Amino acid sequence: MTESGKYTFEPDYAIPPGETLHEVMVSMGMKQKELSDRTGLTVQSLNRIFRGQQPITFETANRLEYVTGYPARFWNNLESQYREQLARVHEEEELKSNMDWLAALPVRELQERGVIHTTGDRLNQIRDALRFFGVASAASFHEVWETALVAPRKSTASISGIGPVAAWLRLGELQAAEMSCPPYDRNQFRDNLTEIRKLIKSEPEEFYAGIQRLCRDAGVAFCLVPEFSKAPWSGASRWLTPKKPMIQLSLRGKTEDRFWFSFFHEAAHILNGSKKVISLSDTTGGYQSCPDEKEADEFAAEILIPRRHDETIAMLASKAEIKSIAGSLDVTPGIVAGRFQHLTGKWSFFNDLKRKLDWAQFGFQAADTKNPLNPG
Repeated sequence: MTESGKYTFEPDYAIPPGETLHEVMVSMGMKQKELSDRTGLTVQSLNRIFRGQQPITFETANRLEYVTGYPARFWNNLESQYREQLARVHEEEELKSNMDWLAALPVRELQERGVIHTTGDRLNQIRDALRFFGVASAASFHEVWETALVAPRKSTASISGIGPVAAWLRLGELQAAEMSCPPYDRNQFRDNLTEIRKLIKSEPEEFYAGIQRLCRDAGVAFCLVPEFSKAPWSGASRWLTPKKPMIQLSLRGKTEDRFWFSFFHEAAHILNGSKKVISLSDTTGGYQSCPDEKEADEFAAEILIPRRHDETIAMLASKAEIKSIAGSLDVTPGIVAGRFQHLTGKWSFFNDLKRKLDWAQFGFQAADTKNPLNPG
């Protein structure tokens, strides 16, 4: 994310320009009272300037030019450099207080994705992380992400570590920000979901491009972002602006039934959910205590395979039967196999009918899965 992993040396102290002024005064053989008389500054003001407690203003710099012979710009530059360095010293003190925050982030994975550099010290890594998240401090990070992820759920129990999930969501946010979309059109999005379902039997690279196009036409940004090891989420949906929602998926589970269920689950949140809440789904059902999540599950299940077929699917006993009903429902056998497993709890049955998904199938190169801001 940064242009270079190298930073120039910055001293951890700041020298006030008053020290230079004091040296000039001594070299000119002046006493402080004489300098006071010549500049019109009180002795107390000069003492504060010597200690860096009072700035050298433009007016003071002009006076010093007449008295010392050093141009006003010399004193102005010294003052500017001092204030800049003083701010840098204070910044580093604040950065040091963010060490615990950095430790809570998936630093190694962020390094692999080019977000945090492997070179440089911990303070520079904190700077990289702050730039990535677009915040000025760890406190600001918590204000943004805890408000978005924890507060709506009334508990931290449903979020497995703010740092990893925030990193995953931020990568999607940055990717979606680069996608140009018209204003969101709810009716068109609902209609386009029917067209998206028709892509289920296509090859991954083809249905990925189709989903992106049909979502974009309705004003929805769709992106894929590899998950983080401690952020076990299959999908997310959120509103970037009041007119631009986004759906973000990983390939967690790496099977087609999970991918499609996650997509339509998040689509339901865009259609019917709040614009103020980030939805997260893990496809395990363990977080589904919220009515909105249950409704999104039902929407996804119904659009994939209408519930009226559940009884028949639960009684299937062979691959041939699964393939037959899949043909009649215009879905792949893997989608039917996934529904069968969900209905019966027989999670090891018919797994070989479910297509496995990997990043290469979606046109991602190996480097793209590490730094997926601009996938190929």
